[in-house]
Amino acid sequence: MYLKLAQRALFETDKRLVWKLIWNMGVKGARAMWLHKRRLKRGEFYPPFLYISIVNSCNLRCQGCWVDVAAKQHTIDLSAIDRLISESKEMGNSFFGILGGEPFMHPEVLEIFERHPDCYFQVFTNGQLIDDEVAARMRRAGNVTPLVSVEGSEIISDVRRGRPEVYSRTMDGLQACLRNKLLTGVCTSLCASNIDDLLTEQWVDRLIEMGVMYMWYHTYRAVGPEPHPELCLTPEQQRRVRQFVVDTRATKPIGVVDAYYDGAGKALCPAATGFTHHVSPWGDIEPCPIVQFAKESIHDPRPLKETIGKSEFLRDFRKLAASSTRGCIVLERPDLLKDLVEKHGARDTTVRGTALAELEAMECRPSQYDPGYEIPERSLAYRLIKKLGFNDFGAYDGGLDQYIVPAEAERRRQAKTKGVPVEIK
Repeated sequence: MYLKLAQRALFETDKRLVWKLIWNMGVKGARAMWLHKRRLKRGEFYPPFLYISIVNSCNLRCQGCWVDVAAKQHTIDLSAIDRLISESKEMGNSFFGILGGEPFMHPEVLEIFERHPDCYFQVFTNGQLIDDEVAARMRRAGNVTPLVSVEGSEIISDVRRGRPEVYSRTMDGLQACLRNKLLTGVCTSLCASNIDDLLTEQWVDRLIEMGVMYMWYHTYRAVGPEPHPELCLTPEQQRRVRQFVVDTRATKPIGVVDAYYDGAGKALCPAATGFTHHVSPWGDIEPCPIVQFAKESIHDPRPLKETIGKSEFLRDFRKLAASSTRGCIVLERPDLLKDLVEKHGARDTTVRGTALAELEAMECRPSQYDPGYEIPERSLAYRLIKKLGFNDFGAYDGGLDQYIVPAEAERRRQAKTKGVPVEIK
């Protein structure tokens, strides 16, 4: 299976792009992780990967979106992005996730990639603004992988994305990427309305046949001004997703990304572990994209290694999240997050100005933390990769047992099994 995946990468994509992936993302990414671990041992902090939302605008109106996509367009200008990327490179970083809104609505998004040929960029996109000209320019840059979001069949996509003909237009952009031999991925925010269509072998096989090299299943989070909680997955469905991902990794010649589990199947939160933080279109430095509060900005005059590394708000978020759950604190304990925001006087980084009220109105919901139902990796390769580069970095100090007594852990497990929102005492 691994040999077949390697053959696909070599013969279905531009070999120069494969080399860029291996060097900029693989070798340099491994070095970034090594430097991150060294910093932690010295009591210093700087995340080895950063996600940057470069624009708030979007041409779609997705259910559950937390971004102010309908507000007046705001972009991070090139000089600010250059400074952010350059100072991150000084810390050893080489990989950046580019988000929006829709990133291709930023007028200079392609120039960002071209200005930093020694980095690797993963751009999260709905694909509708990608044509052959855009795809060809990404191929020339060689250091970018488009991750195209597909949210269901024609009917489901129109409902999920809030516009007509979404599926066909997204597939047109996906095909433009594949025609130009880009290393292309497909992602899906799995929810109640699309899980039965897209969490299937048939869908995976179709992506492989098309030439898609990797996929990423996110789990729908009920956040933002219109959270649509009816779309949330049950604990049983989340286990089903995890099992499918583990099985697909061991049996199909396609890469499968996940951000919620280590190699042993234990849940984790990338923001709690310090693996990554997020920069908003206004330059606000947030714990993660769905936590829209900040104390610091990339526009602060201090060097970023101080702005980020010495942030008490980010530090306390990591400690609070890791001491409260191995899952998502936003879903499980919005009350604790609200208290933290008020304690630090963190500003609401949204245009709508209602993020704190949204937190207060949230119900406690189950996330990926599911004690007693851990599903370890079947694939030895993925298990090794996660051991070396994607784990809790000691954030949970050997597990959550020190924070939650066994009886409480069992109560949580039983509540999640029954699909009852978990209220942690």
